[in-house]
Amino acid sequence: MAVQKPSVPKGTRDFLPSEMVKRNFIFDTIKEVFKRFGYLPIETPSMENLSTLLGKYGEEGDKLLFKILNSGDYLSKVKTNLTEAESSKLALEISEKGLRYDLTVPFARFVVQHLNEITFPFKRYQIQPVWRADRPQKGRYREFYQCDVDVIGSNSMLNEVELIQIIDQVFQKLNINAVIKINNRKVLLGIAETINAKDKFIEFTVALDKLDKIGSEGVKNELIKSGFSESQIEDIYSVINVIDQKNKHKILFLKRMLKDSEIGLKGVEEIETVLNYFETLSLNIELDLDLTLARGLNYYTGAIIEVKAQAKDVNMGSLCGGGRYDDLTGVFGLKDVSGVGISFGADRIYDVMEQLDVFPKEIVASTKVMFVNFGEKEEKYCLPLLQKLRENRINSEIFPESVKMKKQMTYANNKNIPWVILVGENEMEKGVLNVKDMQSGEQSEMKFKELLQKLS
Repeated sequence: MAVQKPSVPKGTRDFLPSEMVKRNFIFDTIKEVFKRFGYLPIETPSMENLSTLLGKYGEEGDKLLFKILNSGDYLSKVKTNLTEAESSKLALEISEKGLRYDLTVPFARFVVQHLNEITFPFKRYQIQPVWRADRPQKGRYREFYQCDVDVIGSNSMLNEVELIQIIDQVFQKLNINAVIKINNRKVLLGIAETINAKDKFIEFTVALDKLDKIGSEGVKNELIKSGFSESQIEDIYSVINVIDQKNKHKILFLKRMLKDSEIGLKGVEEIETVLNYFETLSLNIELDLDLTLARGLNYYTGAIIEVKAQAKDVNMGSLCGGGRYDDLTGVFGLKDVSGVGISFGADRIYDVMEQLDVFPKEIVASTKVMFVNFGEKEEKYCLPLLQKLRENRINSEIFPESVKMKKQMTYANNKNIPWVILVGENEMEKGVLNVKDMQSGEQSEMKFKELLQKLS
């Protein structure tokens, strides 16, 4: 049998312990902030029925769904003529389930299914992996974690304000200088209405959402391809041209442009409501009204939010995004229940933190103390001390074998263990520990109580 070269599917990764420690730091930091604002955890299955997922993310999103083949002879029940079948139609005949694309649609299904077991407004957070059949590239993976926080069952704009505060606290704690961009789908609907392009709203938002990736010329070409006239494109460019102005100037621009659009002015009012709250609340990061922000997902109906890192040489796309959805539960039979939520992309945040070198140095070392192993007698002496350290929440270990000192010290170095304790016959007789600071190389004798005090 040929030797198989070990590999993982493209767009997925293994994580070494040193990477997992850093990832857990991100998850723990985000979770701590979620809990501080009163959100509760839930989990949903990795797979959902395809009927739950399809049609919720737009045509492009549907193409990126990973479908799971039915078990058994999945071709036996296919009715379509395979020679003429479109692949998408065939996929639906051989797949009933798919891996979740995000955590928001499964959350909407969860809310309706557990209606009698939850209290509204329902505030939940969820940290789990999602899957997208995307083309893998820098900062874009096929399997990645999302850290979602949503509140459903409330129309109050206070929820948007709270989510912006959560974003602010998370990125401050992670030491990432970022900008929070906000917009409103009602404003975009109003613009489409004003330029007589309501029937092309999806094409308009999809093109606008690509501005960062393909530039203004690219957006123009997309709009031409979608059948927008020159005058319509000119009006769209008047929106793009105010991108660098202050928030209050953009509000004035929108009020003039959308004066005849009821839905557009409602969106402007919602944006103003959020911005006005932050006249009395302090933020550590910039809050920018970005009129080109569209967020491609079809289920957004109000506020939309996106976060990008503000640092030289860091171009990682969105680190966090979300928005308000007024009727996502409607497809599952629960009408007119509004929700709003955001999702942190943990993998992109990790890559940015690595690039900026902002992970705290002390989190890398999981073990704080290692006892050198000199033999069976010394092991018996050290084990009760090791137990007491662990009872005091100090991560500790003993090298499992009595081997050469060099091998044991190399192990401690490779694991970045800051303190190594040497207990031989001499130390046992004196009732002391020989403690080595691995960073400075200094060694000192101390009683166990002194060590405990030092490490605590």
